[in-house]
Amino acid sequence: MDRIRIRGGNRLKGEIPISGAKNSALKLMAAALLTDQPVTLKNMPRLADIEAMADLLMQFGVTLNIRRGAGLGRSDTIRLHAASIESALAPYDIVRKMRASFQVLGPLLARHGEAKISLPGGCAIGARPVDFHLKGFEAMGARIDLADGYVVASAKDGLKGATFEFPFASVGATENLMTGAVLARGRTVLRNTAREPETQDLGRCLIAMGAKISGLGTNEIVIDGVEKLSGVEYSVMPDRIETGTYAIATAIAGGEVELIGAQAETNGALIDLLTRVGTEVTQTNRGLSVHRNGVRPIGVGVTTGVFPAFPTDLQAQFMALMCVASGASRIQETVFENRFMHVPELARMGADIKVEGDVATVTGVAALKGAPVMATDLRASVSLVLAGLVADGDTVVNRVYHLDRGFERLEEKLSGVGADIERQSA
Repeated sequence: MDRIRIRGGNRLKGEIPISGAKNSALKLMAAALLTDQPVTLKNMPRLADIEAMADLLMQFGVTLNIRRGAGLGRSDTIRLHAASIESALAPYDIVRKMRASFQVLGPLLARHGEAKISLPGGCAIGARPVDFHLKGFEAMGARIDLADGYVVASAKDGLKGATFEFPFASVGATENLMTGAVLARGRTVLRNTAREPETQDLGRCLIAMGAKISGLGTNEIVIDGVEKLSGVEYSVMPDRIETGTYAIATAIAGGEVELIGAQAETNGALIDLLTRVGTEVTQTNRGLSVHRNGVRPIGVGVTTGVFPAFPTDLQAQFMALMCVASGASRIQETVFENRFMHVPELARMGADIKVEGDVATVTGVAALKGAPVMATDLRASVSLVLAGLVADGDTVVNRVYHLDRGFERLEEKLSGVGADIERQSA
């Protein structure tokens, strides 16, 4: 099993290309099931989760071709063609690897009229139940049964439009019901919907395929069902979590890095926070420039939330920065209940963190010390890498298969701007 070794102390300088957004790309791949015409997705990240979704779609009879980009920053292009759906079974062995696999439920129900989907897996960062997905499809006329760890869903006469209000703004449920509603009979009104940029990206792709959707980016999305969707060529939005991760890496290590392709409008909460910490973030004609001089970061507090609040997927990375900040900071996690699993590993490196319920209080220390640590989930993994960038001595991060699910060629991108980092085979 691979591991990553980081020797801290190097300032970062140069440019990092930002890959396509994983959390958008996976849902766009699932949306290819909605049409019998080819769907071509550009700016695709090269990740383990993308490969897992490709394996799942091929189970349904989707033909898939990948054109690999050559060199760092050259993205992949994937062509998917669901001419017919030969199977509607999403087996446990595939779905357990990645929660986003559950997003095929909407497209399969909408076009095929039935689906049998294993209950999902992914990172162990909380229950993340699928109740809202299922209740929403029931409101649209689907029959839902649970049997032997599978969701067995059917809508033999097709889905029908309905009004459904989410108890809270669930990203996955919003996106799943959107993809079901685009081929449903009549109008669907979804209330208290997610406003995340990736959800909007999915909606824009569906509109390009011929869907009738209004209200993207608001708390209410209205969808008028159509009989058929067409193929499309669509470019995936830049990954705002990767953007934030490398911006925080620059803030923690110091230096100046331009993030090529990064978008200011999808990273507003992070930019505001980094400015308060003492890091300069400016928009360029190619993306965002991040700069921090030798002054120690300032400790500031943050509460995670749904967009446009600070994203939970950057909480672990920001905590790593606060570990070496001047003063104390209060970090409240309101989205997932088990998302402080990185705290004991950061403590092994000398961090001073106290957790009470959903609040972590971080008292910055003058220096972290390199240590062997273990990744527990995707975002926690990269927080340990960021801590290693500034720690004295060597940090070795084990179980980095978590990283490969969501960060494309992480060690190459960081070494390209001066970090002393390498992947090692155990």
